[in-house]
Amino acid sequence: MTPDHDSQIHEAQPADQGRRPRLLRHGLCSVTFRPLPVVKVIELAVSAGLSVVEWGADIHVPPGDLAVAREVRSRTAEAGLAVGSYGTYVYLGPDCEFGPVIAGALALGAPRIRVWAGRTGSAAVTAAERAAVVASARELAARAEDAGLTVGLEFHDGSLTDTAESTLALLADIDRPVINTYWQPPPGLDDGATLAGLDLILPHVIAVHACSLSPTGRWLPLDARRRLWEAVVARLVARGVPTDVLLEFVLNDDPLQFAEDAQALDAIIRGA
Repeated sequence: MTPDHDSQIHEAQPADQGRRPRLLRHGLCSVTFRPLPVVKVIELAVSAGLSVVEWGADIHVPPGDLAVAREVRSRTAEAGLAVGSYGTYVYLGPDCEFGPVIAGALALGAPRIRVWAGRTGSAAVTAAERAAVVASARELAARAEDAGLTVGLEFHDGSLTDTAESTLALLADIDRPVINTYWQPPPGLDDGATLAGLDLILPHVIAVHACSLSPTGRWLPLDARRRLWEAVVARLVARGVPTDVLLEFVLNDDPLQFAEDAQALDAIIRGA
């Protein structure tokens, strides 16, 4: 289970606005600015010099609204940006409906769908709940593969991807190459433990959500954890697989802080 298929799609997307293509594309998750309209999110991404957008399904591109998805796709392309992924709030488990998000991803031109690995953390999940998540993931894998899409699991607490170890075990149980995982720094860990977890699941990382939280959970400018992000980017570059690194949430939801974080991320990627 490696992100090779997603990488091939990644390479086919537009290059960075006239610059040479990068191994790592830096971008934005639209959920960072949920209250803003699509056109403003695009303006912020362009002004920050970003390359790619993960459009969220909760506000900007609702599942089932294919007209909106097509319009967002067109506006994104006109701005010189790529659509990297469709960030959905599908929670794997019983009675999942995948049709609207698959249709939405295709209309949006997103090569990848992000979903959640259930609603229960790995320490509390029952065997039946876990089996339901695995079965649901396998069903999604078959449908996504038929549609030419890849799938990334949100790496997040309150789900079966709440730790690197649990994520690795879940991916082994699902055992479908089309499904891999996102990654972001888990809350409450220092740099060493954070990087050790990344090292464990790095072969399966399909995209990265870049945010900056202190080990105690306080929001910081991205540059405040520059050493961590330099180490993360160095690992991604050494791996040699094209990967999206997407800014997700910023201190005080501030567009000016977002611009600073984008500049810091760009400098880190360029310096790798």
